Amino acid sequence: MILGMSISAFTTVHVIVSLIAIATGLIVLIAMLSSNRLSRLTGIFLLTTVLTSATGFLFPSSGVSPAQAFGYLSLVLLAIALAALYGFHLAGAWRWIYVATAVTSLYLNCFVLVVQMFQKFPALHALAPNQSEPPFQIAQGVLLLAFIVLGVLAARRFHPEGLSAQAAA
Repeated sequence: MILGMSISAFTTVHVIVSLIAIATGLIVLIAMLSSNRLSRLTGIFLLTTVLTSATGFLFPSSGVSPAQAFGYLSLVLLAIALAALYGFHLAGAWRWIYVATAVTSLYLNCFVLVVQMFQKFPALHALAPNQSEPPFQIAQGVLLLAFIVLGVLAARRFHPEGLSAQAAA
């Protein structure tokens, strides 16, 4: 039992929260590319991403796993993103710091999604049962490259000053 739920039920909740975090994060990232600040959706993205990382620590584990290391890293990045957005209001360098930490947090969630897909979907698992085979490495490489390009573009284009009236998601 985890938080009063069976491990299966807790896993389902964790997966749903993770998918919400990824979906809202992708929308927020796309909005950043056109300098749009979707305040409510950004809040949902950040909250669900924090919940995803935090709930990951509640699964039974013996020792620190790679997933937990990602969780620690994600929580540090999210703390910085939250401070940049809500504490420093994206002033000066905090704008690009926010973009970098938010986009990297989204990337980590997507990285884990790809890992899970190769573990859970039989067709993908057959291609890379140990996740060290070329199909897995290519998928993760393409994902990383896409996030580097999108992150750089977002850092250059996201200038929400004067767009504070556009707070609706």
